[in-house]
Amino acid sequence: MPQLLGIRIRNYKSLSDVTLGQIAYAQGDALPPINCFIGPNGSGKSTLLDAFGFLADCLKEGVESACDKSQRGGLSRLRTQGNTDSICFDLHYREDQESLPILYSFTVGDDKGIPVVLNEVLVGLTMDQDTSHPIAFMRLQGGEGVIWSGDMSKIVAGAEGQRVKLEDKDRLGISTLGQLSDHPLIVCLRAYIESWYLSYFVPDAARRLPPTGAQKHLDRTGENLGNVIQYLERNHNSRFNLILERIRERIPGIKDIKTQLSPDGRLLLKFNESSYKDPFFQQSMSDGTLKMFAYLLLLQDPDPPAFIGIEEPENGLYHKLLETLAREFRRHAENSQGKIQVIITTHSPYFVDALSPEQVWLLEKDDLGHTQITRTADMPAIKELVKEGIPLGSLWYSNHFEERSLG
Repeated sequence: MPQLLGIRIRNYKSLSDVTLGQIAYAQGDALPPINCFIGPNGSGKSTLLDAFGFLADCLKEGVESACDKSQRGGLSRLRTQGNTDSICFDLHYREDQESLPILYSFTVGDDKGIPVVLNEVLVGLTMDQDTSHPIAFMRLQGGEGVIWSGDMSKIVAGAEGQRVKLEDKDRLGISTLGQLSDHPLIVCLRAYIESWYLSYFVPDAARRLPPTGAQKHLDRTGENLGNVIQYLERNHNSRFNLILERIRERIPGIKDIKTQLSPDGRLLLKFNESSYKDPFFQQSMSDGTLKMFAYLLLLQDPDPPAFIGIEEPENGLYHKLLETLAREFRRHAENSQGKIQVIITTHSPYFVDALSPEQVWLLEKDDLGHTQITRTADMPAIKELVKEGIPLGSLWYSNHFEERSLG
């Protein structure tokens, strides 16, 4: 499964120029399986998560549609204030644990006020007598350029590629070329980004009664929660029973959860509590219960997304459940053997208590209003204090991070 090693984002809202993880081969630490971003309101946490969403939307829908979504408001509002340069992304990843890293870069600017893809570059490493060499096997500018077909390992320096011209400057080249079997690396990159799961779970959406019909994966809002349960009941019953066991451990009183067909053909979620004779349906369950259930369901997906992004999972949850939830995310990510990578934003010190300094990043604004990101493991004395037994969330709550970051 692909793994994100690092990302650099430039000129996207308050993210004037931020780098996370390893953006150049063998330079710096790669992003771990789970990454948590903290900081005060307005520091850029939501913007960071939306930047990943923007990248995915550019691939799926085109750059103009991605820019014009209601939460973004057009290209001019996406650029860092006072800057008219292009928006740039550098994505450093590898296809699996055995593969050499690949760097994908693209920039978005405007053509007579209309958002377009200005350029794209895909650079991989090839090995020659135990020495690595960077090879650009896709280079497009304004939709025109050169691309090499086939296995990257067979591409040699100086080889001639194929000239291509893409008519639609609104679409990323990897969106079009990623549908052709002649370009397996681009096919894999396209599939990887398309699989990203960015959660915008809405309890009220999960309370709606969807039409009956099993579905494999949870959607972004949780509206198809019952359909996913129906699928797991039918096809992965042992895994579903494991989820129920985890729910019983974490939410006292929940004895059983089943699906039931309503008289008008819609799907009901039926929660049986040990203290009551009659069941409750999802319309009556608390926000926290539905949210905890949805997250455990997501982590138990038989074919989980390689990349999961979640904003403020603590909302609606009892504070004593937060460290437990964080440990669930951490355990699944670290034990997935590279199959799952998670990024989370939070305001909760209880959530942070379950994580290590290498997994937590502090966001703050500088004097220009630009977001600066510091890994807590790189702050003086923080790792030593954690080794002495002081929880990381407690250090954050007592202002130890702020004293050691921008200052």
